[in-house]
Amino acid sequence: MQLFFALTLFVSATLLFVVQPMFAKMVLPLLGGTPSVWNTCMVFYQAALLAGYLYAHFSTRWLGTRRQALLHIAVLCLPWCVLPIAVPGGWSPPTQSSPIPWLLALLAMSVGLPFFVVAASAPMLQAWFADTRHAAARDPYFLYAASNLGSMLSLLGYPVVIEPLLPLTDQAKSWAVGYGVLTMLTMGCAALMWRSSRGTLGVAESRATEPIAAPATAQRLRWLALSFAPSSLLLGVTTHLSTDVAAVPLLWVVPLALYLLTFVLVFARHQLLPHAWMVRLQPFLVLPLAAVFFQNVHHWPWAMLAFHLVVFFVTAMVCHGELAASRPPARYLTEFYIWMSVGGVLGGLFNALVAPSVFPTVIEYPLVVAVACMLRPRAASEPQNTRARRLDFALPAAVALGMGAAVLGLRAADVPRTGLTTCLILGAAAWAGFRFHERPLRFGMGILAILVVGGLYSVEPHMRRVERNFFGVVKVRYSPGLDAHVLVHGSTNHGIQYRSPAKRRRPLTYYHTTGPLGQLFAGMPHPEKKREIGVIGLGTGSISSYARPGQHLTYYEIDPAISRIALDPQFFTFLHDCPATIEIVLGDARLSLIHSPARQFDVLVVDAFSSDAIPIHLITKEALHLYLDKLAEEGILAIHISNRYLNLAPVLGKLAEDAGAVCRVRRESEIPAEEMMDGKIPSSWVIMAKRPEALGKLADDPRWKAIPVAAGTPLWTDDFSNIVTVLKL
Repeated sequence: MQLFFALTLFVSATLLFVVQPMFAKMVLPLLGGTPSVWNTCMVFYQAALLAGYLYAHFSTRWLGTRRQALLHIAVLCLPWCVLPIAVPGGWSPPTQSSPIPWLLALLAMSVGLPFFVVAASAPMLQAWFADTRHAAARDPYFLYAASNLGSMLSLLGYPVVIEPLLPLTDQAKSWAVGYGVLTMLTMGCAALMWRSSRGTLGVAESRATEPIAAPATAQRLRWLALSFAPSSLLLGVTTHLSTDVAAVPLLWVVPLALYLLTFVLVFARHQLLPHAWMVRLQPFLVLPLAAVFFQNVHHWPWAMLAFHLVVFFVTAMVCHGELAASRPPARYLTEFYIWMSVGGVLGGLFNALVAPSVFPTVIEYPLVVAVACMLRPRAASEPQNTRARRLDFALPAAVALGMGAAVLGLRAADVPRTGLTTCLILGAAAWAGFRFHERPLRFGMGILAILVVGGLYSVEPHMRRVERNFFGVVKVRYSPGLDAHVLVHGSTNHGIQYRSPAKRRRPLTYYHTTGPLGQLFAGMPHPEKKREIGVIGLGTGSISSYARPGQHLTYYEIDPAISRIALDPQFFTFLHDCPATIEIVLGDARLSLIHSPARQFDVLVVDAFSSDAIPIHLITKEALHLYLDKLAEEGILAIHISNRYLNLAPVLGKLAEDAGAVCRVRRESEIPAEEMMDGKIPSSWVIMAKRPEALGKLADDPRWKAIPVAAGTPLWTDDFSNIVTVLKL
């Protein structure tokens, strides 16, 4: 019986985690590649999950498990009204107002009902099992481990197996088949529960016969906090790693898989990683993490990536281990999951909506690490008198004051910041912090003290501007060596400009005059006829350096912060110095291009790939057809494909072959030292045209090579893409 229930929960969790990326990918061409699309989807999914848990709790409480099973069998039939999942015809996002209400309505209409019903499975099936005569029915929480195992495997399987093999339409049909299997398995669980019931109406009636006290309010709030912290850390560590360490494609999968794995481990019957081990290990990891933030370490990205993931895993194990250790009797099982879900929703809302509006950088991650330390189990031997409670605040404050005094003293004495001085300050603080680890509040406050002083100590002296929004963190730095301003988005350089009036009109980095793009503008035939230039991706506006009087440049930029910075002459003057007429269109480029006239552009530059995280919807069959439709007959399409982790050339070669376009690629791997000193960065570009004559001399230039397309190379469409096959392994 328990295997049958575990299998049913495994299937429901698999369906739950497959539908999330599947539907988000369906709406991507409609709303574009903005992070707010995924954030809105995640908030909806978490709210729908909570709604499913509330339904399972109250229906079981009011009806008992037997009658509730009959109700749920009827509810299981409702999602068939909207299956297979798809975006309804005729739905298009508003152009004059925020698309978020429209997206929420679309989610509710298309995926809301199936998601709600499947989400109810985890607490409901465990409540059914708890009402049976099975020997394990008194503690059914091990079934939650099976549920999260299904979630984890489906999470790992979607980008590796499902997405590469099935187009979106086939994914939706397969999901409907899976839902049919879940329906039959759930009916089987209901039958088993009826046959093996303890002869009561289940939880509702047993409440009157079993003298078990309800959980205290403090316990409920602790459940909420213990689920809030890992949920927030999940998004926080993902954002930190992808913006400040390495923007590796599919990186988001790893923290989420670790998050789910912690549930599998802590709710399993046999503890592979005992909770006491995790509690003892956590201080030895969190204190070095505070040191990393204090020192503002950016070296050894792969080692830092692994270290942050280990700290996140152990911290989540401690919090979820505390949840598992404090789980209530089966009678209060569904309520327990409601509080867990509320904490998860609040953690997601905090990181997705509150933090980007409140914090200038991604400081919510270390902040919540400190909060998680405050939730550690308290040692039984520690005193709980008034003096001890006062010291919980006084001692961390003393650490902060001591560190602050040391930092200010070193600065006043003009002592340079070296590894030795940092180690001395951190060593003293870490010793004091470790002494606090048996008192959770004191330990967490100590970590917070180190982080606060570290934040003041590690402020970059040459930072000119920091701005954060849904699209990430944008920084403008001054480089004394080059006497230039540098635009950085996350960890990626998006452009450099000299400050000297004599040199500031020279394009640098990927746009250098000796690079592929510079060669394109210098060698294109009949440059005097190239009147209309379109550029997807603004950056610093470096491409404006190639414009001539009488030309018209249209930039398509999704991030308003980038636009504000590029237009501010105290940072960058490429746009102000440009002799051509310039227009900036804010919004997703693909959606904005739809409204442009056919054959408008003589040159169209797609420069949305200088970051290592790419907007896939801009390199599909439908996207290329749009570009070619907006390109003049003799026009040239240039696509920037520089990427540390992805080889995009075969994808574009296949797209060009399908569209009947001429295609060439030029890759720069090494550049002379003098060019590097001049601010140049090696880059790779693909150019396309409707006919070979449009490329002029570039068609025969040996540096521009044809892209070989291997047999069986998949064609990326809005319905199908596979990022795994283009990873540089």
